Amino acid sequence: MRPPPAAALGLLLLLLLPPAPLASRKPAPCQRCRTLVDKFNQGMASTAKKNFGGGNTAWEEKTLSKYEFSEIRLLEIIEGLCETSDFDCNQMVEQQEEHLEAWWLKKEHPDLFEWFCVQTLKVCCSPGTYGPDCQACQGGSKRPCSGNGHCSGDGSRQGDGTCKCHPGYQGPLCIDCANGYFSSLRNETHSVCTVCDESCKTCSGPSNRDCRECEVGWVRVEDSCLDVDECAADTPPCADTQYCENLSGSFLCEECDSTCVGCTGKGPAKCKECVSGYSKESGQCADIDECSLTEKVCTRKNENCYNTPGSFVCVCPEGFEETEDACVQTAEGEVTEETPTQPPSREDL
Repeated sequence: MRPPPAAALGLLLLLLLPPAPLASRKPAPCQRCRTLVDKFNQGMASTAKKNFGGGNTAWEEKTLSKYEFSEIRLLEIIEGLCETSDFDCNQMVEQQEEHLEAWWLKKEHPDLFEWFCVQTLKVCCSPGTYGPDCQACQGGSKRPCSGNGHCSGDGSRQGDGTCKCHPGYQGPLCIDCANGYFSSLRNETHSVCTVCDESCKTCSGPSNRDCRECEVGWVRVEDSCLDVDECAADTPPCADTQYCENLSGSFLCEECDSTCVGCTGKGPAKCKECVSGYSKESGQCADIDECSLTEKVCTRKNENCYNTPGSFVCVCPEGFEETEDACVQTAEGEVTEETPTQPPSREDL
């Protein structure tokens, strides 16, 4: 059995390879052409006031014709169109250089994009048109999608001309107002939709009195939509270790301060009760200094008391060892008895 030809193998490999990622795909022909025209226009602007001569510019201005100066300027513009490493751009310039030169010399068409990309290469369409035949977008080419959306394929030879409406607009021509918006202007040529008040799901005007239907989290009271205070409900919406904060149309559950057993708001001043080791002082939960209490909490002889947040520790001084009933001085401790005892570090506690 003969092996398949090289061309067939190459085609098979192409079919098996995964599609190229979006970032590495080449830009569409219209985009490439538009970019080239933009760079050409930039080149025209940057060379507008240059003298395209060598050492003796005054002599050259007398001896070189306007045509020759124009040719030199065109050459500089073309040389600056592409990066050296941009193969596609350089290939396009090489293929279309005669067209660019023809446009440059004749100056019959002021709009290079329209003449080059739309009429000559036929890779783009004029603004407001789309598709292979450059048909008018929905709503017409002058104001596609009534000026309130984007036409699919606008300015290219692609797309289907349908409208993707801007926020607040809907419908085939983007002239109708979406939920949460009302019509503030509507005539034969223009439609303007303005956002409703935050309390309205649908409305006829800008205030909470113009709601046709209230938004979730709001309730109609007489002729207005007012915020529902979920935090004032008979059954609290938050856990016992949280407090409720009312928001416009909603609410938020936040954790109580670590010193609280239940709370009504943020911080130790909003505690309903205090956790063990803390007590109410000046309206807020503060640490109890157990070591300063009248009744000693460290009861063994020679034992030192150190206060900690919410608690305390009992520690024998340096040079003493622990027994069940007392801190007993060691032999080494007797030698250094006059040395003041240092409190233990926070890590030791």
